[in-house]
Amino acid sequence: MALRKSKSKFARVKHIFISHLHGDHFYGLIGLISTFHLLGRDATLTIYGPTGIRQIIELQLKFSGTKLNFPLEFIELESRESIKIYEDEKLTVSTIPLDHRVYTNGFLFQEKEGERKLNVDAAEEYNIDKSYYRKLKLGYDVINNKGKLIENHLVTFPPEPPKSYAFCSDTKYSPKIIPLIKNVSVLYHESTFLETHKEYCDITKHSTAKQAATIAKNAKVGKLILGHYSTRYESIELFKEEAQKVFKNTDIADDYKVFEI
Repeated sequence: MALRKSKSKFARVKHIFISHLHGDHFYGLIGLISTFHLLGRDATLTIYGPTGIRQIIELQLKFSGTKLNFPLEFIELESRESIKIYEDEKLTVSTIPLDHRVYTNGFLFQEKEGERKLNVDAAEEYNIDKSYYRKLKLGYDVINNKGKLIENHLVTFPPEPPKSYAFCSDTKYSPKIIPLIKNVSVLYHESTFLETHKEYCDITKHSTAKQAATIAKNAKVGKLILGHYSTRYESIELFKEEAQKVFKNTDIADDYKVFEI
């Protein structure tokens, strides 16, 4: 329902990352899988999550008598250290071990550096044949029409800086994650409580908005997005106000809100 409301294309969903096995983080998964099945999906869907996620989903499929139209793959996680769990030509995904009541991971999405941008005017000035333009974008030096080696930086511009996004779901304040998320473009960090209820954090293993902001500040991230608020508070703006006293570039997540990185 959320995908439809946000007008997201179902076919673009190929990988799903589950942080931990508390119900509010995975109960909707079987419904999504079933919807994909009813819509005739045939592309593989890969699910990454703690050990046990395969058994949960396969049991639901078994007792509902469902034989899926598409391959369903599971990458079950149990490492307490950060590990790379996905890679393609554009990005990598690594785990961020978190401190919660059950085994929990955040996820770090990192773009790879893109191709260099060709300075066409400079390439023509240096008499470089167009057949070498592709090599220039890939960062190579090339020989021009006069047999001279032309250094790449003379005829190209650097690529856009790669972007990165760290998703840190339910977790107690944990400075151990700072080296893993250093300088990320955007950090999502849970902020269940305000400092007025800080004593609940040790019991529930959640964080305050101020603690999330402290992580963002010490990790020197570009932007902080808060979420996972307790409903005891009258306004989610209170979380933003608390966090901005520590880390100015803070925003708050809400349903269907879009952030440009």
